Amino acid sequence: MLLDLENDKFHEECGVFGIYSRQDNVALNTYWGLYALQHRGQESAGIAVTDGAWMDVHRGMGLVNEVFRHHLPNMENQHIAIGHVRYSTTGSSLLANTQPLMVSFLGGHLSLAHNGNLTNASELRSKLEKRGSVFQTSIDSEVIVNLIARSRKDKVEDKILESLVKVEGAYCLVLMTETKLIGIRDPHGFRPLCLGKIGDGWVLSSESCALDTIGAEFVRDIEPGEMVVIDDKGITSMRFGNEDKRALCVFEYIYFARPDSIIDGQSVYAARFAMGRELAKESGFKADIVISVPDSGTTAALGFSYESGIPFAEGLIKNRYIGRTFIQPEQKKRDLSVKIKLNAVKSVVEGKSIVMVDDSIVRGTTSGKIVRMLKDAGAKEVHMCVSSPPIGFPCYYGIDTSVRKELIAASKQVEEIRQFIGADSLYYLSIDGLKKSVPNINYEQMCYACFNCDYPAGIPCEGNCANNKFVFEQPAKC
Repeated sequence: MLLDLENDKFHEECGVFGIYSRQDNVALNTYWGLYALQHRGQESAGIAVTDGAWMDVHRGMGLVNEVFRHHLPNMENQHIAIGHVRYSTTGSSLLANTQPLMVSFLGGHLSLAHNGNLTNASELRSKLEKRGSVFQTSIDSEVIVNLIARSRKDKVEDKILESLVKVEGAYCLVLMTETKLIGIRDPHGFRPLCLGKIGDGWVLSSESCALDTIGAEFVRDIEPGEMVVIDDKGITSMRFGNEDKRALCVFEYIYFARPDSIIDGQSVYAARFAMGRELAKESGFKADIVISVPDSGTTAALGFSYESGIPFAEGLIKNRYIGRTFIQPEQKKRDLSVKIKLNAVKSVVEGKSIVMVDDSIVRGTTSGKIVRMLKDAGAKEVHMCVSSPPIGFPCYYGIDTSVRKELIAASKQVEEIRQFIGADSLYYLSIDGLKKSVPNINYEQMCYACFNCDYPAGIPCEGNCANNKFVFEQPAKC
């Protein structure tokens, strides 16, 4: 059975990476850093480098190894590089929208890579266009570049800070001038960004796993509302913004981040394992075996097995050698996006009562196909456990989510969802259980909006606001 598994998941927008070093090959290290962040975006990739006087950038559609199959950006004395992997949320999947963006303006050269989503980008873009700004992409990141270029401040740091006062929403930025590497995390801290040390140089990355890949030492997380500037003099930290409420996206721990990453002092693996344990405690499900929907449900399934004493088994196998596109029967009738083939292991599941663990249910179509596959393979019962609460509301802060009407939990109760997917039982982790699973972070400093509609920052209006204005309070649809 062919499953479009990835299209029934939330998608992160992108990953960012930057390095400043006089000793290391910065382009090559950025390549390996992006490889480690590939899970955060598979549509496009790009690397920009500078030698202190000029910049070069290479970008393309596809995976990191595809984009840089033949060459990396190469300058004789390059010592700064930034990189980006993208999954589009704002702006179409086009070559013009790939990052890093690179521009020349009165202040010199600037390159920028952005993770997140600006909730007032459309409003700002309209104002800038009326003042004569020209846009060459359809992405919100270019709004930030235009704001910086139009600033009359002298220092680039001041230009950036003046621009950030005007933007709302989620943004982690890695920027590069001819002489500086700059990292920025928005005042709410929606998206992760960390700092590492490699030899005499410094590294910025969306996740700590990329630091491990290039042999860099993790130093600390960039704080919400912090800008770090790295140059030959070392590293300088500046604070901006006045937001009191931190709001790191809880889905970083549920699904987005790699399990071997540590974000804001919390191990992603430990959080997912704890989610599985909480699921076992809350659901009380009994079965012959516990299986996962690979790979994102595996760590939670191991936690469920550990807590319940029910043995873990590989009941589903994912074909890891299918690329981003491949030849298939009736191809015109199918999505030409990432297709992932799962197969049930009949000898494992036949005649068994099964607990199947997955990280989330978005539309429910894939979950139903997997349940049917297991039963076709002879499973006696399939009890589904989800290591997150029901997703009833869209995200506006850098995740590619469906409109609310396509979210199954927005219109169906748990029992109705169970019937829709054909499972014998269905249990979602409670919000309290989710909070217990991330003990190193105060639950009040995380964003749960996709579960409870408590949006910590502005959201774009959905067609019911005049003049394309934005809502900065809990929307009426809640």
